[in-house]
Amino acid sequence: MAKNSSPSTTVPDTVWLGNGRHSGPEPELDIRRNLIALKAAGVLDDFLELDPAEAARSTVLHPRDASADPGPSARRLFEARWRPVEHITVRAQLTTYDAPLRRKESDGVTWVLAAEAEQPWDVRWASPATMFWPDSDRVAWDQDLVAGLRLRTTNHLPKDDDAVRRLLRDCTRQSWYIHIVVHEAMTPDALGQRPVAAFLPPSLRHRIVEHRATPDQARIADFAMKRELDVRMPRGGAVILPSTPPVAGYDAARCTVQNVFLDGTQPTQLLDRIREFAMLPRPLPPEAEQALNRLRQSWHLLTAEEELAHAQGMAVRYAEALEEMTRSRDRYREAAEAAHAALAEATGGSGAVPHLPAPARPDGAPGSPRSALTKAFGRFRGSNGK
Repeated sequence: MAKNSSPSTTVPDTVWLGNGRHSGPEPELDIRRNLIALKAAGVLDDFLELDPAEAARSTVLHPRDASADPGPSARRLFEARWRPVEHITVRAQLTTYDAPLRRKESDGVTWVLAAEAEQPWDVRWASPATMFWPDSDRVAWDQDLVAGLRLRTTNHLPKDDDAVRRLLRDCTRQSWYIHIVVHEAMTPDALGQRPVAAFLPPSLRHRIVEHRATPDQARIADFAMKRELDVRMPRGGAVILPSTPPVAGYDAARCTVQNVFLDGTQPTQLLDRIREFAMLPRPLPPEAEQALNRLRQSWHLLTAEEELAHAQGMAVRYAEALEEMTRSRDRYREAAEAAHAALAEATGGSGAVPHLPAPARPDGAPGSPRSALTKAFGRFRGSNGK
């Protein structure tokens, strides 16, 4: 795992990020069951579950940092480690949170997931989301935090023009995901209703939110995207929406596909454009940066080699601290001895501070007790400086 935790403006190419809302009654139980099953099947090397308060107190790999604290609304913290291919390890951390203004169980809980590999991420690897969440329609873990949109299905645009504009604006400004809009030239059958993301590689599949415009929404969608995002919606085609702040290298023409046939066949051109867009450097939102810092700075699921290295590092740090304490003690002892010597010289060896009458001459004049102390300390400083 990369050890550099300095702030970044773009998502590192070794990192996979996701967030969302689980609307079911027992999100942590769903995670726990999935982790246990995958470890038993040999997919995971290991996993760990921690209370967030305990996790914040026991930061392991780095000194505690404010960004390593998951915050007061955190519920549980889960860590998992696996190898997508031989000799490459992925470390991932998922934290569940109480949703803001949560009043009842049906409001669900929010979650944040950060995963990092030892080499640049390959989209053919398994999705980190499915290491924690079961990839089943029966478990509703995949709601985007923006307007409750779903990751693994299609989301039809609202009917109202203003609602479409607000939705597109919120998606491009607030969501961590890639948003695409597909216009249905005619109402598709069951095969055509299959989401485009289903044809994508595993690690890219759960980074896509797909919007659908019905046949009669062509003009509405085109007007809204032109007005809000300065892109056009081709009739019967698709467009990959830009983000705010914009992704460097985004080309509206390149991210627009004129024809998408919703007949169950692979929309090859659109899939290629999505892959190209996903390779562009993405801005790193502040909340995502905090999640990445927590992963890097407060990792707890150590291998035997990491535990040994950690113990050796702690021994070195303790030895350095002890040596510094010893040097400080010696300096204090030398200063105390010098002070005693100066006091003895000033008092003629009696050790008692003489009672001084009202000074007949200014302090520091030759022969005054203060002058004697000043000279003694001056000699001490001079001897130390040699």
